[in-house]
Amino acid sequence: MRLGAAVLFVLLVYFVAKGQAAEIASHSGLLIVASVFGAYMALNIGANDVANNVGPAVGSKALSMVGAILIAAIFEAAGALIAGGEVVSTIKNGIIQPSKIGDVNLFVWAMMAALLAGALWLNLATAIGAPVSTTHSIVGGVLGAGVAAGGMEVANWSQMGGIAASWVISPVLGGVIAAAFLYLIKRTITYKADMLAAANTMVPVLVTVMAWAFGSYLLLKGTKNLIKLDFGQALIIGAVLAGIIFMLVRPMIRKASSKMANNKDSINNLFNIPLIFAAALLSFAHGANDVANAIGPLAAINEALLHGAITEKAGIPLWVMLIGALGISVGLALYGPKLIKTVGSEITELDKMRAYCIALSAALTVIVASKLGLPVSSTHIAVGAVFGVGFLREYLKTSYEDMVREIHLHHQDASQEDVDAFLQRFEQADVREKKQMLRELKAQSGDSLLNKKEIKGLKKATKRELVKRSAIYKIVAAWIITVPVSALLAAFIFFAIRGFMLP
Repeated sequence: MRLGAAVLFVLLVYFVAKGQAAEIASHSGLLIVASVFGAYMALNIGANDVANNVGPAVGSKALSMVGAILIAAIFEAAGALIAGGEVVSTIKNGIIQPSKIGDVNLFVWAMMAALLAGALWLNLATAIGAPVSTTHSIVGGVLGAGVAAGGMEVANWSQMGGIAASWVISPVLGGVIAAAFLYLIKRTITYKADMLAAANTMVPVLVTVMAWAFGSYLLLKGTKNLIKLDFGQALIIGAVLAGIIFMLVRPMIRKASSKMANNKDSINNLFNIPLIFAAALLSFAHGANDVANAIGPLAAINEALLHGAITEKAGIPLWVMLIGALGISVGLALYGPKLIKTVGSEITELDKMRAYCIALSAALTVIVASKLGLPVSSTHIAVGAVFGVGFLREYLKTSYEDMVREIHLHHQDASQEDVDAFLQRFEQADVREKKQMLRELKAQSGDSLLNKKEIKGLKKATKRELVKRSAIYKIVAAWIITVPVSALLAAFIFFAIRGFMLP
């Protein structure tokens, strides 16, 4: 049924493109085929890339799978249609210089090859459960097809440095920011004896920070084609919005917490609504930005065939925008659940506080990168943030188990009742009290009965991995090969198209 629905969508695009191609009868076949390739690319963007926006919310059970798909599909399409812009860059990231290709036919064939190569790679990545950057996929396709069409001098090789840098910058920055906020939440809320009182103070602040980050993020990225604002203006407007949100949220948090139990599950529920808004806003911004990956080359082909000229900017006819917007939503609905599960639950276990940190990191990382002029990938940011919270959990869990082990080692001669009583007090204490209890214990008990080598071996034997290592290796490997694989595939497809088209 899924395959049938996808084929039905592609057939619908075929008939729409056939009607539009009447204006260019001599090249109508090229435009129809290019439109089909664009539809296929849009389907694969929806299947692979959108998972990053809603995966954490689904994994933390803030949203059901069906609810997440509905929200993401609506807001992806809305972002593309409302804020996708009237003009699109035909060459993503300026990776090639189209003027050096010269021949219009060669340019059209190159863009067709780029679309098909990017889509095929995304299809394969989705099948193996690897969330990859759709931007890198189309960049690789354009690079490979462009070099095949015009030679090595066509490429802007300096731009490739930025692409390679984003493989490291995006996940590291996303992971560090997400882990930092999770640690802040733990220190200020969940490590406190009275978690509800701490939450009344901190949760409104955390929601306000999210409101500021998302307000600024949308103004900088999601609505940049509608409203032109510089970096400072976006931050100021975002801060005003955040102030309003703070005044609204604070009494709501107090009222909600007054009916809750003093435990971690109750605190988690306070992040439900922020996560739903985050999934919607991330999807809107993604639709506005990444629809260009599907329709940029298609718009370039349409412009070249209509006017017989190669341009770096092309107008977007409504029918082309609809292919991108609806294709992403259809692809998400049909094939998105696989990657949503991968991001949401198969890398590490997520609760609502961890999912909040991932969503906030996605917005903050883009803001920081925009200010510093760093190239980043939204996919790499989101998955890097998942890694970040997972590794922080692993580190904190190991540290806590080390503390418990040390308590046992210093209670060698004590009764089990004394050990249990000490552990109960230790568990209920906040971070400062825990450190003080350990210092006093060491002072009273003297040195451990085990030497350093024995303690190290004990730690290694009992270490628990909370981040799935096989998922890391698979995803990182897919990130590294995305550009070269897409490029090689596009070059191969270009030569196949050229051989077919030449007399």
